[in-house]
Parts: sequence; C-alpha cells; structure tokens
Amino acid sequence: MTEAVSVKKLSHFINGQLVEGKSGNYANVYNPSTGEVIAEVPLATAEETREAIEAAKVAFPAWRDISVAKRAEVIMRFRNLLTENMDELLNIICTESGKTLEDARGEITRGLESVDLAIGAPHLVKGEYSVNVGGQINAYSAKYPLGVVAAISPFNFPIMVPLAQTSMAVAVGNAVILKASEKVPMTSLYVSELWKKAGLPDGIWTVVNGSKEAVNELLENKAVQAISFVGSTPVAKYIYETGAKHGKRVTALGGGKNNMVVMPDADLEQVANAFMGAAYGAASQRCMAISTIMPVGEETAEKLVAILKDKINKLKVGSYKEEGTDFGPVISKESKESIVKAIELAEQQGATIVNDGRTLNIVKESDGYFLGPTLLDHITRDMDIFQQEVFGPARNVVRVDTLTEAIDLINAQELANGVTIFTNDGAAARKFTTEIDVGMVGVNVPIPIPVGYHNFAGFKGSRFGEGHMFGPDQARFFTKTKTVSERWPEVTEKTESTFAFPSNN
Repeated sequence: MTEAVSVKKLSHFINGQLVEGKSGNYANVYNPSTGEVIAEVPLATAEETREAIEAAKVAFPAWRDISVAKRAEVIMRFRNLLTENMDELLNIICTESGKTLEDARGEITRGLESVDLAIGAPHLVKGEYSVNVGGQINAYSAKYPLGVVAAISPFNFPIMVPLAQTSMAVAVGNAVILKASEKVPMTSLYVSELWKKAGLPDGIWTVVNGSKEAVNELLENKAVQAISFVGSTPVAKYIYETGAKHGKRVTALGGGKNNMVVMPDADLEQVANAFMGAAYGAASQRCMAISTIMPVGEETAEKLVAILKDKINKLKVGSYKEEGTDFGPVISKESKESIVKAIELAEQQGATIVNDGRTLNIVKESDGYFLGPTLLDHITRDMDIFQQEVFGPARNVVRVDTLTEAIDLINAQELANGVTIFTNDGAAARKFTTEIDVGMVGVNVPIPIPVGYHNFAGFKGSRFGEGHMFGPDQARFFTKTKTVSERWPEVTEKTESTFAFPSNN
C-alpha cells in the first residue's frame, strides 16, 4: 500500500508570474511509479492563450533591443542556476516522468549543451558586410529576432527538449511561449522560476499548459511567428500543415523507428551491452531509442540473441528510489496497455518471444505503469511491430542475410530518425553511411544523437519542415535576415535618373 500524497494545483507562467487557470478544466498529473495523482494542471482556453501571446508581444521589443552580450549574460546566469538546483530538478523529473536518477541527470546534462550553445549566440548571429559592391554602395546583412515564437514539447524529455527548443530562441532576442506536455508540467514551471531569478524580463518566457485548444491558438494566432514541435509523427504532421497554412515558420519532429545493424565481424558482447541501454533506457521512451536490432547472417543472429536473452533477464525494473534500477515505468496506464497490445499482436502474427516483460512480479503487483523488457525474434517486414513505433520496452530482432538487405529494409520504412551499424569493417561502414536514407547515423555508437552544437533531425516521416532542434541551425530558425544596401553621396554630387536595372556597370 503506497502512502497517499497531496495533490498540487498547478498554474501557468505568464508575464513573469504564476497565473491560475481560468477554464476550470484540469488534467491529472501522475507519478508513473505509483499510479497516484500528484498534481492537477490547468488546460488553457484559446482566450487564455491569446492573453499570454499578447503579454509576450508587448515584452518583445525591449528584449530585442538589449545587446546580444547582455542577453548572453542572462543565459549564463540561467545556466548556473540549473546546475545549482540540480537535485531539485532531478526529484521533479523523476517524480513526474518515472525516470531513474542516472537517466534524468544525463538528460539535464544534454540540455545544458543547448544552453551553452545559446551563450554563444553573439557569434552565431553575426552578419556579413561588403564594401563598394558597385557605385560606391556598401551592402550588409543582419539577423533580427522573429518576435513571439512557440515551442510544443513532449513528455519523454521534460527538460532536455524544452531547453533545446527555447534557449537559442531566447538568446537571439525572441519572446518564447512553451506549451509543455500536460503529463510533465512541473519541470517547466520550475524552470520558469529559474529564468525569473536569472533576470529574464517578464513576458519573455511563458509557460501555457493545455491541450489541443491552446495548441491551435498558437498555430493560428498571427502574432506567433514560429513553431518548434517534438512529438509523434501524426501530430507533427498536423502541427506542420496547420502552422504553415497560417504563414508560420515550422519545424515539427516526429517519431523514430531506429535500427541497429550488426555485422558478423562485430564484437557481439560489446554490441549486446550497447543495445541494452540504447534499447531499454528510459523504458524505451526515446525518439532515438533502438527499436530493432538486425544481425547479418543466421550464425550472428543465434549467438547475439542468446547473449541478449541472458542480459535482459538481469535487468532491474523499478522506481527511481530503488537502488540498482535500470529503468522505470512508462508514462501512463494507456501507454502500458498499448505496448502490451503491440506485443500480443506481434505474437499472433508469428513473432517469437525471447524475453517476456509482461511476466515480471512488479508488472502484476504494482499500481505503477511498469512493463519489463521484452525481446521479440523472427520479426518480418509485414508485421505491424516492424513498421510502427512502439514507445515502450518491446524491442525486435529482424534477421537479414546481407548488409544490402538491411539497408533496403531500413530505407523502405516511413520513419527515418536514427540508425547505427556495429562493425570492424571500414568498407561496410562506408557503404552503410553512404546508402542509408536516415537523418542521424552512427558507426559503433549505440544512440547516434549529436551533441548540442550539431544539428539534430531525422528524414521522411520523422521531420516536417527544414529546421533542426539542436545546433547552430537554431539561430537561423529563430531569426530573419535583413539585407541593406546603402550609399552616401557627396554633398556636391549631381545625379540623373536612370531606368536600367541596377548593376555594376
């Protein structure tokens, strides 16, 4: 019997203040490890969202006009506050997402990479200057902030993704509105307090909690200039199409179906160790998690599956408060049920269950949303679980005869976020990296997610729009380039009208 916890009533963060919701509609926030309701988050109406947008719009000009160096100072103070309050952040993230302490700490560390890049915004927004391009005319380009921009973030990374979406946007002079996932709103509200302490002017950072009504207002409101989204592919497609229809700059990152190809020459013990964390870390709730392992050749497959079976049986599933936990629960009861259905369907379609995560005691006895690590073998291209993203610890083995077959199978998939190959053969690695049609590629790297100063995005159904989440492309996405041509004639100079198209002649 778990001890009852008090239920907090959360707020929005608008114009530098915590603001109570007006709609009267609230969603429950759960502790996935216990199944208990720990908070109620308000769901903003379109009118409330408009009010938040208006406050951001009013605050924007003053922040735009502050020097880039002064803005960088605020970002630096914010970074220091994040590290100083690491323990509190860890507790909030683990409580509302179910992550282990180790995983949450890693998430914060990766989020800090985006903040670090934003501190260097003065370098990234430098323009260009040309002298005497013709007729004593000088030309220069300069980057300016867009105005009010919005980010819509997912539940699986309560802090890393919001920091990646917003840090550069703030640094280059925009007013940012974050619509955090209603499943993990407490982290973003706490981050709001840190922005306030760092000296960010009121109205430049806003958190609006809500569901589709709030999202649609962000997508349709004329004052919002850009949208950054991370989530599932169907929603990403909707965000992109709706935002673009209303004239906004949109980057919408969707799901992933990430594959790990294993060549016969690879060290299978190392491969298995790499797969374990890449496949099952964070209960497999990562858009870059490895969902399918593809051993090349039957001998490779037989050996690898035997090693994986033994290692998977030793994994510990539990709360972040329990020592030695490898991963915790999935985010919700509905998520757990959908994963179980995917396993059942795969079994009906002919898959072999190597490890069955449904049988663990914690899965049967706990009120939390636990599901043990499941490995399914003999998966074929016509099975649903091969084509569709399963956001939970049900992972697949697809046996192939050749590297070419693996490449063809992966390239035929709709989702193309990340992929990796394990091999000691340079020629095989070169063939793979050249021919694979996936956005982020790894060679002997378990999760090919780039560091914060490289661009992050997949291909095909994993990305809509041309922007990226991490990296220097963020500075481009959240600014507009203005090009100026100027000429200062002598006071005594005489000019005549000309009707020819301007040129250097």
